[in-house]
Amino acid sequence: MTRKLHPVEFVALMAMMMATVAFSIDSMLPALGDMAEELSPDNFNNIQLVLSSFMIGMGAGTLFTGPLSDRLGRKSVMLGGAAIYIAGALLAWRAETLEMLIMGRALQGLGAAGPRVVAIAIIRDLYAGREMARLVSFVMMVFTIFPALAPLLGSFIISHGGWRGLFLAFFAFSAISSLWLIFRLPESLPRERRQPFRLSGFRHAIREMYAIPIVRSSILVQIMVFSMMFITISLIEPAFEQVFDRGEQFPYWFFGLGLMAASSSMVNAIFVGKYGMRKIITLAVGVFLVFSLAMLAVILSGYRGPAYFYIYLAWQATVYYQIGLTAGNLNALAMEPLGHIAGFAASVIGAVSTVSAAVLSTLIAQTFNGSLLPQVLSSTVLAALAFVLMLHMRKLDRVRDQ
Repeated sequence: MTRKLHPVEFVALMAMMMATVAFSIDSMLPALGDMAEELSPDNFNNIQLVLSSFMIGMGAGTLFTGPLSDRLGRKSVMLGGAAIYIAGALLAWRAETLEMLIMGRALQGLGAAGPRVVAIAIIRDLYAGREMARLVSFVMMVFTIFPALAPLLGSFIISHGGWRGLFLAFFAFSAISSLWLIFRLPESLPRERRQPFRLSGFRHAIREMYAIPIVRSSILVQIMVFSMMFITISLIEPAFEQVFDRGEQFPYWFFGLGLMAASSSMVNAIFVGKYGMRKIITLAVGVFLVFSLAMLAVILSGYRGPAYFYIYLAWQATVYYQIGLTAGNLNALAMEPLGHIAGFAASVIGAVSTVSAAVLSTLIAQTFNGSLLPQVLSSTVLAALAFVLMLHMRKLDRVRDQ
């Protein structure tokens, strides 16, 4: 492996594969207004389904992608997912109705589950120990920075090819990464190490996960955190456009927020070993709850002065920072007691949390009324629920230790 593909090239390829999701979501944010005018002029809120349908498709695909790659091999599942993703991109490119566009986006999400899940499996197949940790760190560094760049890249594509040009860019992006995978990366899972695909494994994993209180609570908190993230993704561009009349500036402000969010992963890496996952999650959610209550108070006070936009930006930064400090820790916390069924558990957790959050955030995003209240109020309620669940988890730990 190392003779055929240099580690630098390997990291670049895996980062490109994982960046498929961020590119497919964040680059579309500057296009939502144009898409709504063309396909949903009577109800601009419906265009948010273009984002949520992708997330729901991706969540559904996550349930099966990992186990299928254990059975069929990593490359075949990656390439199969790429084929579905490209078919969805072409369908969306040709869409004449919102319904057809949503169908294409759901297909894209289903296909994007391949690179999202299997890239990490490939790294686990080929590397171990500190070398694996080092490579994963480099991949995640690129993965966290790319969402900040995606809206700027999307704006550039839209300015030259309209919003439909984005789907041709998705096609090209996936085709290039697939060809790179085909010609440069050998299959990482030999036939003798492959495992049969059994639906009974899912049933067993779900029963065992449901029986462990810590796992149940972690998944619920993860749903709350993902919901806040998806609500922000759905409503941040309409907020810039309709509330502050700063739509043209959106990609640049989003870039700054994205860079700030990327730094949260580094902060977490520094402190998680000392303080543990539960304390960091509880502190991050608690601090965010305080900021959200303050933001809610500003909105309800009726203040709309010059500082209103910058207060919103500061609050938005806490949204992303909180997600960066909690999302990975929550997944690790849920997986902690499930090492013996890690593959199935990872698929179930990813699917349940993503689909549940996408559905919940879609319902909330439909209440957007040209103000910040729906986003801030829903985030405050979700943060409060997550904080209560984290405190309940601490009680479960004390009972278990007695």
